[in-house]
Amino acid sequence: MNKYRIGQIVPSSNVTMETEIPAIFKSRETILPERFTFHSSRMRMKKVTKEELEAMDAMSLKCAIELSDAHVDVMGYACLVAIMSMGRGYHCVSEVNLHQETVANGFPTPIVTSAGALINGLKVLGAKKVSIITPYMRPLTDMVVDYIEHQGFEVIDSIALEIPDNLEVAAQDPMNLLEIVKRLNIEGADVVVASACVQMPSLEAIDLMEKQIGKPVTSAAVCTTYEMMKKLGIEARSAIGGTLLNGNY
Repeated sequence: MNKYRIGQIVPSSNVTMETEIPAIFKSRETILPERFTFHSSRMRMKKVTKEELEAMDAMSLKCAIELSDAHVDVMGYACLVAIMSMGRGYHCVSEVNLHQETVANGFPTPIVTSAGALINGLKVLGAKKVSIITPYMRPLTDMVVDYIEHQGFEVIDSIALEIPDNLEVAAQDPMNLLEIVKRLNIEGADVVVASACVQMPSLEAIDLMEKQIGKPVTSAAVCTTYEMMKKLGIEARSAIGGTLLNGNY
């Protein structure tokens, strides 16, 4: 039986990434043979501001070395907005920088950033137009919209819940998203992003939302998990997590 170590580089105040990503992998274990363990390294961040995000991003290299010491099989950088706030296309730069750290440490490791994973997940789903929900303040949400549009998508509508405190973001009830999505313009959208943030819980709502709106629904956490499975060379499928993880991709 193949066992894989999943490494996560996590903002110090983030708790959702370490619940949702393992939940998707554990659900996969109910239908497929591979097994997984989970290992994290943290970088300081409490308030979701551009200044704190930039300072935190600088700490990610140290986290990559620490996880590399544990010989994890894949590493996920678990903060979408930190990457997107550093400028258009920055996920490509970050992935190279983090990978170089693991190479220098003698254990080259595939890197996934939640920002890059969301972009890739939308491409895999064949999306041209998307609608998104974020917990961020409006200026950061606009930055995320710009980043996604720069990658070739049209963002039809975005809802910013404007929650600055990162722990308060984690405390949101994912089932509220089934009401919030009713305020989102999804007319013509190919895919709805239920949470463009890996700290805002959405996993429990994704499959229900797909049924409710009749469109593919995804999240930063689902896309990150999909990308991790691809990097591991295993089937990208789980019993939860919406269309992207139904085994067709």
